[in-house]
Amino acid sequence: MMKKVKIIHILHSVGGVDVSLRHILNNIDDVLFENIVIHSDNDTKKEFISLSKNKIKEYKLSIYRNISPLKDFKSILATRRILKKEKPHLIHAHSAKGGVISRLAAIGLNIRVLHTPQAYSYLSTSNSLKRMVFLQIERVLANLNSTLVASSSSEQKRGVNEVKYKKKNAMLFNNSINDIKVDSNLTIDKTWPTNYICTVGRPSYQKNLEMMVKVISKVKEKFPTIHLVIMGVGYYSPELENIKKLIDRLELKKNITLLEWTTQQNIFAIISKSEAYITTARYEGLPYSVIESMAIGKPIIATEADGNKDLVIHDENGYLVDFDEIDKMATLTQGILENKLLNKQFSEKSRELFLENFNIKSNIKNLEALYKSKLN
Repeated sequence: MMKKVKIIHILHSVGGVDVSLRHILNNIDDVLFENIVIHSDNDTKKEFISLSKNKIKEYKLSIYRNISPLKDFKSILATRRILKKEKPHLIHAHSAKGGVISRLAAIGLNIRVLHTPQAYSYLSTSNSLKRMVFLQIERVLANLNSTLVASSSSEQKRGVNEVKYKKKNAMLFNNSINDIKVDSNLTIDKTWPTNYICTVGRPSYQKNLEMMVKVISKVKEKFPTIHLVIMGVGYYSPELENIKKLIDRLELKKNITLLEWTTQQNIFAIISKSEAYITTARYEGLPYSVIESMAIGKPIIATEADGNKDLVIHDENGYLVDFDEIDKMATLTQGILENKLLNKQFSEKSRELFLENFNIKSNIKNLEALYKSKLN
């Protein structure tokens, strides 16, 4: 019998990073691959499950989102001990912190590290000095027996052009999901109107919700009943108070619903009943909420950020606008709301693009082949 390929996944398992890993683990051939997860002791409480519905072995360490030299150093040493014990064929690091810990822990162990950033850390700050420091760290680590496994084509290009990966070491595996069967029954009270648009994203620098609120204010000038449902407000939302103040100042309390954490069933149900999905993100890897909206069959109105521009074809399944084009985004949003035929055409194209490019049932074979190609 052929020996299984053992892969250790290392990450702080929250948000899209957690979603990405679970889709991989739930779909990869567990007859050929053995997976182990090293993650934080304060992130997910949900077990990791294999394709065969078995519990996956996991280790919990002090792997946290924020930089903490002492905790990070302890995590690197603990990870190194686990690597020596488990002797994996490959390491797949997910997120910026997972990438740092994995590549430093693996020094001298002759284990190739595959790194999926899910949006590079240096994009997460407007501070030019921090941005430069984070970028230099990524450049140094890229040369430590590391292969980039980008979550989108734009992330792959950035890895080559800015992080300076050699092209032969910059691979692509699109974030992908299982097809979605929507249960339209909400398990929470519906407090918003029948007609609305929606988004998923915590108030943060990355999600750039201040732009979205300003877009809604502009749409309201010509479309007074416009309503936006923002899902995912709550966990790690550093800009929440600023967003609430902006909503008050622009007199949009009746036009915007801030919805705290809810179940995936509710999120899908809300998206399915919406007229369109909107995102104003400054950067992304390949955003799951947009992929999910495409799977459900929705028009997408998006900023031309990494990730977004890999999912939205302008004027085919939605629209792309620059970051400062508030008036343009407002006009295009209003057009999608008013033109039912256009809305239907965009919806059908979103669904088609999902099935062609982002369905994990077919895409997982690409990742399995990539893993095999990187074995020493």
